[in-house]
Amino acid sequence: MENADHSTETGTATSSAETGTATSSTDTGTATEPGRPSPDLAALARDARALTGSAPGPRVVLGLAGPPGAGKSTLARALVAEIGAAAAYLPLDGFHLSNAQLERLGLTSRKGSEPSFDVHGYVALLRRVLDDTATGLDIYVPDYDRTLHEPVAARHRVPPTARIVVTEGNYLACDLPGWRAARELMAACWYVDAPRDVRQTRLVERQLAGGRGVKEARAWVADNDAPNGELVEESRGRCERILSTIGMDMFNWRQ
Repeated sequence: MENADHSTETGTATSSAETGTATSSTDTGTATEPGRPSPDLAALARDARALTGSAPGPRVVLGLAGPPGAGKSTLARALVAEIGAAAAYLPLDGFHLSNAQLERLGLTSRKGSEPSFDVHGYVALLRRVLDDTATGLDIYVPDYDRTLHEPVAARHRVPPTARIVVTEGNYLACDLPGWRAARELMAACWYVDAPRDVRQTRLVERQLAGGRGVKEARAWVADNDAPNGELVEESRGRCERILSTIGMDMFNWRQ
């Protein structure tokens, strides 16, 4: 869940919290080696395209997991834009439970936590994305609206031309019921990370932009985002690759 204004068209985004192309490792579960050249956005796009070469079907799902504030959504949308018409964007944020459901479940104060998502609905959409490739129809994708503070339907779409669907969210690689099924549907899952202090700054800015005061924003990050991030960090070893958004220039793709 990233601090970015979601657009109605796949692959576009505006954000000031991230600077953007990627630091990365090709070794599973390891960070970038000091002094090792970092691939740019074009290189990451080539790596994403390569996933289709060994796919059993005409379409693959690439997951971007990582803690809150790491830069997942910004990277995902930049990656989709770099790949072009062959790619589409599918954010986990669209599967936030509504505020009414959170209240019913007693989860209002833990909005954004692992149980506050409809993981089974998310898995069902991933399966449909992979299975419904011969219909010639668009598949509509929900998102989360940070002005309404509610999930909204059909903000994005997976067109028939899409061969790579880039999905991102905190819990994609978690070894937990529902999330394991989601992970199994991904051709690969890359872990997006950033230093804790950077993430905390981004998250406080997100809460301030959402209307909270400074004290409230800091308390929300400490009491909600921080424990969510700790859970996500446990999934790091279930990802094939680790990326850092620090030093990236993900906004040049729009020029």
